[in-house]
Amino acid sequence: MRQLYSVNQLAEDLGITPRTIRFYEAKGLIAPQRAGNARVLTHRDRARLLLVLRGKRLGFSLDEIREYLDLYDGDHGQTGQLQLLLEHTQRRIRELESQQNDLELTLGELRDIEAEARAALAARGPVANGPATNGPAT
Repeated sequence: MRQLYSVNQLAEDLGITPRTIRFYEAKGLIAPQRAGNARVLTHRDRARLLLVLRGKRLGFSLDEIREYLDLYDGDHGQTGQLQLLLEHTQRRIRELESQQNDLELTLGELRDIEAEARAALAARGPVANGPATNGPAT
């Protein structure tokens, strides 16, 4: 017998909210079946949800994830799916490396500003009732 999940069961199993599952259903990424008034999800729906969640965690858009899932449904040899995955992965790696470079530059600049501010404060000596120098202002 096939494993069926309620929305709440699958949400708990995957550590997400039922609302998240309904959102992905509304976006057409999964298609739960009906058992009376209740939605039931299959092992296939669970696998698709895992792919969606992984794709989101890796920074892919819902459109990219949908494209991948649609290709998976139609490409049983998986050549097209693998090619698409490779292209999207390479693009995402380039984006993240660019963000990493930007972050490193920003951190360096902020550290320089921090050092200049500390040096300026040290040159002025202790200030009564001044702001704290070892943490962010609140």
